[in-house]
Amino acid sequence: MRVDTTGKISLDHIYTRPDPRAYFSTLRDLDYNIPELAKPHFLRLIAEYREARRVAVPTVLDIGCSYGINAALVKHGATMAELYDRYSGRDAHRRTRAELLARDRELVRSGEPANRVRFLGLDASDGALSYALEAGFLDGAVHADLESGEPTGEQRAQLAATDVVISTGCLGYVTERTISRIVGACAARPPWMAHFILRMFPFDPIADALAAAGYETVRRDGLFRQRRFATPEEQASVLERLAELGVDPSGLETGGWYYAQLYISRPRG
Repeated sequence: MRVDTTGKISLDHIYTRPDPRAYFSTLRDLDYNIPELAKPHFLRLIAEYREARRVAVPTVLDIGCSYGINAALVKHGATMAELYDRYSGRDAHRRTRAELLARDRELVRSGEPANRVRFLGLDASDGALSYALEAGFLDGAVHADLESGEPTGEQRAQLAATDVVISTGCLGYVTERTISRIVGACAARPPWMAHFILRMFPFDPIADALAAAGYETVRRDGLFRQRRFATPEEQASVLERLAELGVDPSGLETGGWYYAQLYISRPRG
């Protein structure tokens, strides 16, 4: 298996396919479940924002949204178990992309949204974004790599509607550059944020950039299993990285799992 510069196995290939089957087939074997664990925290923050800002239907920007997984869970009430069965179950390989999309649209149409929000997805993968839009999971999409450049005028206008920003695992690869560019596009109405970030990635550079933009950041109690290590070599590499950061992995990453922490950032006052 190929590894990236952080020592993690490279899963780039599962984010660029025209449908989510490779994504779920691969991650199911690794017990990937962080969107399910993140869901109640996102729902709580959205509810707090709705009440504090008197916004009936907040716009949620999902950084690194891939195939719209967080939108399917938070807005449409799906579970990871249901999505795993949908895209990597016994009959998934026999379905065409069009059949998968038709079934997803039925899920979206089958009832009132579980949570009244508008979901905007930000991702560098056009294939994943296109699927999420066609399925109806996302209400809008920004196809951009904000690590490498500023958003276009059209993208800034889309981002400016953001009320709440969320992410489940992309931060670390996505840095303070992306976060600062999102905040810059939302200058008239700074969004609230909730980010799940692996313990192998320091959050300080992002927190410092947010502080300079007028934010306060709090790390919530608790740790969240993201997925199992794919190989002993991947685990060894991550343990070495944690040691360099002075992070104790005992009973956590030493047990074979990636763990994430939750950071909540709000504008001061």
